[in-house]
Amino acid sequence: MTYYEEYYREICSADGTIERIETSVPEHFNFAYDVVDRIASEEPDKLALLHKSCDGIVTRFTFGEISLLSDLAASALESKGIGPGIAVMLLLKRRYEFWIAMMALHKLGAIAVPTSHMVSSDDIADRSIAADIRMILCVNSEDICDRVVDAVGAVKKKTGNTITVVSVGRKIDGLLFWNDLMENVCEGSVRRKRVLNRTESPMLYYFTSGTNGAPKAVMHDWSYPVAHIYTAKNWHGIRENGIHLSVADSGWAKTAWGKLYGQWFLGATVLVYDYDRFYAGELLSLLTEFRVNTFCAPPTVYKYLCMEDLGAYDWSALRAATTAGEPMPGSVAKRFSEATGVTVRDGFGQTETALQICTPVGENGIPGAIGKASPLYNIELVDSENKPVKPYEEGEIVIVPTEGKRPVGVLCGYLGEPERYREVWRGGVYHTGDRARRDPDGYFYFLGRGDDIIKSSGYRIGPSEVEDILVQHPAVKFCAVTGYPSRSRGMVVKASIVLKEGYQGDDKLTSILQDFVKTHAAIYKYPRMVSYVRDLPRTASGKINRAAIRRADENVLRQASFGK
Repeated sequence: MTYYEEYYREICSADGTIERIETSVPEHFNFAYDVVDRIASEEPDKLALLHKSCDGIVTRFTFGEISLLSDLAASALESKGIGPGIAVMLLLKRRYEFWIAMMALHKLGAIAVPTSHMVSSDDIADRSIAADIRMILCVNSEDICDRVVDAVGAVKKKTGNTITVVSVGRKIDGLLFWNDLMENVCEGSVRRKRVLNRTESPMLYYFTSGTNGAPKAVMHDWSYPVAHIYTAKNWHGIRENGIHLSVADSGWAKTAWGKLYGQWFLGATVLVYDYDRFYAGELLSLLTEFRVNTFCAPPTVYKYLCMEDLGAYDWSALRAATTAGEPMPGSVAKRFSEATGVTVRDGFGQTETALQICTPVGENGIPGAIGKASPLYNIELVDSENKPVKPYEEGEIVIVPTEGKRPVGVLCGYLGEPERYREVWRGGVYHTGDRARRDPDGYFYFLGRGDDIIKSSGYRIGPSEVEDILVQHPAVKFCAVTGYPSRSRGMVVKASIVLKEGYQGDDKLTSILQDFVKTHAAIYKYPRMVSYVRDLPRTASGKINRAAIRRADENVLRQASFGK
């Protein structure tokens, strides 16, 4: 059975190359009803989700079960006031309830706001206010629920708004409990009457880092899942009834790319491992135990896998492997390929879009290149005046709409920031802010961000987020946060700090400042490098010049390399 063909059509040349992709999304398209429920009605026993908990418990869900449980959850959430246009935050790590809750929110016409469990209570409060969150679903793990409770209290104090909190996993006094909500709904009355959402209205918010200010909320409409058919079919290489594993937390947009929409469109099984701490050996055992067919992970994960004895595992089931988020070292890709017989293929995209550039399944690509443009989009490289650059010249990656229409999968706005949205569409094209070169054969070579965004181990970190926290410490007079090249993480966060009088820049203060950031932001944002300086470089207008700091660091690294 194929469940995507009425929404997606590949136009191929005589040799089978995909020249373009045509998509068709109905006015009231809803993935939960039109895909999940349809599969459930036609093949109820088809396996949708394989979940292994950190305790080793394996749970299997068929599409029929996902359909029924999401109906049950929709009725439960509806009884607590959730309905069309209401925003609900999910901090569920990799709990299987995430997939049930997402389908339930879709069936209600609500807005899902997946969020990393690593955010601080301040982050949760700020995002809750920005998105007008009415409910938070949070897993009772680590101190996540404590942070949520603190955040909800801060929101109540600041705005007067009350946010309902539902714990998942274990019951907590004073909070609603997911299992109780589900058990209080009568199964005989849960089948949903379809909610008619409009396709162009918001379905998802993803908060993502920008260069200035707090994280911005990317809005995706109900057509967004259709854009990931190409991702799953032609990049991941997924086939019907195959088993796919993407390494990603449910708070990342990468989950939408690799653990939900495209995979289920193709009738594949999503494998989820809900680990507390990452161990390469455990992941390798998982890949072979469940005979995973297609695998996607950040380069950092591949690096750790390649430190193990890959030859000790059975790779006969693995057909395809992909990576994205940071540069993939050639030595790591070679070692993995030699051990498994599978080439790791690159891909590129953003939280704001679906997959833009990749080496598709069936091709090995070119070393150093991230691939060719997805036929879903018209990708160009342009100069500062939006004019196409010549082969091998550096340019910004942009998406050129066909007939002036916003392509499927590209964000429909930034929440509460229409000016920002107009800016990324300046000149009638979508500006990614990322820079690359392209050869005459169409292969793209990624150069980096055109702004100050730091990409570290797959995370996007806005420098001003960290700077705003650091300057709150009494020791810090001025600071600038930049990315510093790292072999293992792509980049690490570096803070260049001008201290106030009376403070000494030593290891003790460095540790204090790092801990200060950890208590106010997601742990991956803390500065792993701290440099104490007398002054910071500035532009002619007086702004801190982060680019000058990066250039100085790059010069030092080049000189050190030359010296060796």
